[in-house]
Amino acid sequence: MFEKVLLPVDVNHPESWENALPAAMRCAGADGEIHLLGIVHDLGSAMISSFLPENFEQTAMENLKAKLEELASTQFSSDYKVETHVGHGHVPETILRVAEQIRADLIVMASHPPNDLQTLLVGSNAGKVVRHSPIPVLTLR
Repeated sequence: MFEKVLLPVDVNHPESWENALPAAMRCAGADGEIHLLGIVHDLGSAMISSFLPENFEQTAMENLKAKLEELASTQFSSDYKVETHVGHGHVPETILRVAEQIRADLIVMASHPPNDLQTLLVGSNAGKVVRHSPIPVLTLR
């Protein structure tokens, strides 16, 4: 069993956690901790952010935190130790940064089915995490 399992999820896309969540529960067991991580993507451009309402990213992070808390309360029994985290930035970098901060010993995450064009153009977040993670990463489809 693992003591701290990081489970990055996109609360708006159940396919990002439907298979990964039960696997994280099995890996953490009754004594481990599961850390749910939601990420607000970095807009990457001042020009884009100028078209959005003031405090857009802060509001998005607060809304995401509420959705993560709701997911935790509906998907986990009280037997599990679950913490929620909201990150901001580039997805793979944020996952690795939070894993280091919480001292996770496993990352469990969903991976979308391969799409050659998409992978060529933007790459796979799961693939980037797997390549750069100093701890084990369990990917599920």
